[in-house]
Amino acid sequence: MVQKSEKQLLVKIGLNVKRLRLDKNLSQFQLSTEAEIPKNQIGRIERAEINTTILTLNKIAIVLNIDIKELFL
Repeated sequence: MVQKSEKQLLVKIGLNVKRLRLDKNLSQFQLSTEAEIPKNQIGRIERAEINTTILTLNKIAIVLNIDIKELFL
């Protein structure tokens, strides 16, 4: 079971992924293709439905041309 503070972190990360993706004018499909992860996984991360791995977040950060820490701010 995900605790409230953990869920809040997942929501923050998801919102940051979405905001930064949109800032780069990328669709979920484009981000998923460039990051080599499934499109539905991008949506699930953005909606805070899954606790994804650091490696996946790193792939996303690379495509977005940001430091991974920006996903947590």
